[in-house]
Parts: sequence; structure tokens; C-alpha cells
Amino acid sequence: MPTANSQLDLDGTAFCASFNLRRTARAVTRLFDLAFQDSGIRSTQFTILVGVAKTQPTSIGALADLLVIDPTTLTRSLRRLEKEGLLTVSERSNMRQRFVNLTRLGERTLSRSLPAWRAAQERWIQAVGPDHWVELRNELEKLARVAIDLDDPKKNTHVAPVVP
Repeated sequence: MPTANSQLDLDGTAFCASFNLRRTARAVTRLFDLAFQDSGIRSTQFTILVGVAKTQPTSIGALADLLVIDPTTLTRSLRRLEKEGLLTVSERSNMRQRFVNLTRLGERTLSRSLPAWRAAQERWIQAVGPDHWVELRNELEKLARVAIDLDDPKKNTHVAPVVP
């Protein structure tokens, strides 16, 4: 319903998938960022480090697919993590790919942050309910696949499966 000062028709925008999913993502990110305060990393960095740790050596493209992030945006984040000494990014190989690995400092940082992650994750699961969380996580995976397919159906792109 338009406000008195506007002629905008915002009817239905409260049901916007992007608005609602981003709002939820920001709230969950804030919860985990608070948990990570003492570890020296943010939740966004934690997810990248976990992705690298589970798949290393991994190409930037494969990591971008796993995290569903634009490779250029990921490269900027990787540069910061590389400057902090948490990971290495190789020079381009003969196949023009660059590969990412955790450094020892990256492994120690990730190891140091895991107890905080486990505590926050457990709080989250208990608040949401364990069964509901498993169902919701599966639904989120389906939604990610739908969004990627809608983004460019010609590519027939699929979300890289989350490595348990």
C-alpha cells in the first residue's frame, strides 16, 4: 500500500523471495559473527575456509560453484584471506586455473573457530528444532538449485553439492 507521500505500488513486496531470504541470511550471519568475535574471523570468512578445507586443493571456479558466489567476488575475498596468511592461491596452471589451499595458519585459525561455530550451531539447532533444521536445510538446497536454474537455464548449472 503506498504511503501518503508516494505513488509507488508496493503491493506484494513483503513476499519478495530476495528480500526475505537476504533478511534471514543477514540475521543468521550476525548470530555467527557474534560467535566468531574472539576467533578473529567473520562468518563469511569461516564459510570460505571450510569450503577450501573440505575440497583442497580446489580451483577458484569449483569453490565459487560450491559457495554459489561470483568468481570475481570470491577472488577479492580470497586475496584478503591470502594477505592474512590464511590460504594460498596458486599461479595459473596450464589449464588457466588457480588453486586454493589452506596454510598452517589457516588451519589453526579454522581449528580455533570451530568450537565457537559448534556452540552457535547447537544454539541454532536447538532453537529451530533438529528435525525442522534438517528439513529446512534440504529445502534451502532445493531453493538454491531452482534459483541457479532460473538464472540461466541454458547453462544447466547446478549447485555443487555441499560437502558434509
